[in-house]
Amino acid sequence: MNRVFRGLGHLVAQRPWWVLGSWVVFAVLVVATAPTVTATTDQADFLPNSYDSIKGYELIEDAFPQQEQAGATIVFDRSDGAALTEQDLAKIGEITQSLQLGDAFGTVGQPTPSPSNEAAIVNIGLAPDATGQDPEEFEQVADLREDLDEAVEGSGLNEGVTGSLAQAYDQTQSGQNAEAIVFVATILLIVVLLGIIFRSVLIAFMPLVLVGIVSAVAGGLISMVEKAFDLNHDPSTSVILIVVLFGIGTDYILFFLYRYREARRDGIEHRASVARSIERAGEAIASAGGAVFVAFMTLVLSTLGIFQSIGPSLAIAVAVTAVAALTLVPATVTVLNRALFWPSKKWREPPRGTRFAAVGASLGRHPVRYAAGSGAFLIVLSVFALQFQPSFDLGESSSASDVESATATATMEEKGFSAGATDPTPIVLHRNDGQALAEDAVATFSEQIAAVDGVGQVTDPVISPDNPSTAMIMTILENDSASDAALATVKDDLRPAADEAAPEGTVAYVAGTAGVFVDFQAAMNRDYSVVFPVAAVIIFLILAVLLRSLVAPWYLMLSVGLGFAATLGAAVLVFQNIKGEEGLIFLLPIYIYLFVVALGTDYNILMVARLREEARDGRSPRDAAAKAVEHAGPTIAAAGVILAGTFASLMLAGNSLLTTMGFAVSFGIFIAAFVMSMFFTPALTALLGHAAWWPGHGDTAPPGHSGEKREPGEPREPGDPGEPVRPVEPEHSS
Repeated sequence: MNRVFRGLGHLVAQRPWWVLGSWVVFAVLVVATAPTVTATTDQADFLPNSYDSIKGYELIEDAFPQQEQAGATIVFDRSDGAALTEQDLAKIGEITQSLQLGDAFGTVGQPTPSPSNEAAIVNIGLAPDATGQDPEEFEQVADLREDLDEAVEGSGLNEGVTGSLAQAYDQTQSGQNAEAIVFVATILLIVVLLGIIFRSVLIAFMPLVLVGIVSAVAGGLISMVEKAFDLNHDPSTSVILIVVLFGIGTDYILFFLYRYREARRDGIEHRASVARSIERAGEAIASAGGAVFVAFMTLVLSTLGIFQSIGPSLAIAVAVTAVAALTLVPATVTVLNRALFWPSKKWREPPRGTRFAAVGASLGRHPVRYAAGSGAFLIVLSVFALQFQPSFDLGESSSASDVESATATATMEEKGFSAGATDPTPIVLHRNDGQALAEDAVATFSEQIAAVDGVGQVTDPVISPDNPSTAMIMTILENDSASDAALATVKDDLRPAADEAAPEGTVAYVAGTAGVFVDFQAAMNRDYSVVFPVAAVIIFLILAVLLRSLVAPWYLMLSVGLGFAATLGAAVLVFQNIKGEEGLIFLLPIYIYLFVVALGTDYNILMVARLREEARDGRSPRDAAAKAVEHAGPTIAAAGVILAGTFASLMLAGNSLLTTMGFAVSFGIFIAAFVMSMFFTPALTALLGHAAWWPGHGDTAPPGHSGEKREPGEPREPGDPGEPVRPVEPEHSS
């Protein structure tokens, strides 16, 4: 493997302009030929048709083609808080019937007052050709709200627009705001931290240019894959891709730059340093990228389209980033040469008596203390993970709480409406043999549904005139159809009651938003039991091949598993136990898996690769651990701070989903860098000693290796393996 990276290093160091030119040409071709992919926020689009909710929707589409989906709900109440009068209701009807609606909207209903007459709602259906997911349709919500503001002026009425299309619009706007905030925060964080670490202007801005090229290439390739395999594109992927590309991209740039600076400090000539850095860091970068790639790609085993899409998208981004770290980054460094570290001059001076050297020396002397202390910290936090309560209220968590759809829904509930009135839940009754349903049997079925706890209202059943073997009963749940309470109603009460009440020879399917999310939950539970184990096995194999060991991968996977549990436990402690939230978004474990497990493996690989390198130089296991922490510690610390900071920027997005995810993942990255990789992994490796590398004995010096210990800053001799020493170029201050 080293021969491969040695050859790659020689090629890049000697032909940097060829490498840069190839990247530019490839980027232009990919961007020019990439197709446009439309995003969707409809979770039904991400479920396979084996689930009840999707079966119900398919029957509705076939038997009731004229049935309009819920589009928007306008909520009216008086400005003075009094009950609505007949004149008010007449005015509301006049306003809504005169609206100039876009082509996304269908039929406008009549005003329906609440039981207390304190508010009234008007439901507007989606047009037959509308999807409810098109960005152009979302913009019509903004037009509707603007028209309403003008129409109610001077009438003494307040109005607000909620419903499925309005909620999707607000969610999209919230996502766009989050993307802008995260992008700016990430850029500032990277520039400032890299500037402080290297005291170099070019290095501070290098990721912006290089990751910009990588982002264009990755984005184009992702669009091609989504188009080729007909994958749905979730809009949240864009925000996550920003963090992944800049976070991981900056990490890999750091992996290379630290080795390059170390080689220059050792007295190696510029181009030879580039080649040697690829040789020494290449295997770790490629293996780390491969582990993350596999972790993401295992999501194709998911039954959910959202993960079948996001998994390959992130995997492609990581693959392109890893290739860039091994080619584009070193080629750029080769071209910049002396200007790279400008205006700093101290980069030539090897650090003496650093904190990492002191920490490494302490860990080498007391590995038991460090292993026990870091392990106990992870275990204590992991205990809180057992209290994890999943929440499925995506609508509330993916938008800010002060958006119009949220405030309008709150007004409805305060004025006496069932929260589910904006999004009715259809139940489909279907006769399997194709014969017509009996009206009395359907009526009896409807009566039994009306008696179910959590169901606020049931409309008269309708038998399809074109397909009399299918009937539809529309229900209004007492709670918002996307809330946890509504999901509990569907899962625990409504579906069991519908199955029991269905006449012999028929089946009943509960569809609607609540039905979709209940099925989404079941699919997620299935995915947890399949995706995680498969990813663990494949990452284990990657580690075994990289380290030529069957022992080290076990405790590396143990540390990553503890990191996952500790991260989830910390989120539970902060948000459930301290803030008092009833639950955490059910997607959180999969996102922790995506980033903490995958990226935590990155840092473990970097540390253990350095441990092996130091052991091959003839050091004892404890001395090797001390030197590995001294040399790899600054790289991991810098990378961990930057990556944790980029994910923490998600907390600025303004909605609870990204706030929770930002905290959890940034804390998990912190644990991965400063607990797992810095203490737990080297301490265990020092304790296990030579046995950690069984049966390949990867810590043994390869044939021809002198095994002589070398201190930082000590010049290499001509017999040192790797790139031959060339005359050192004279340095010129800029």
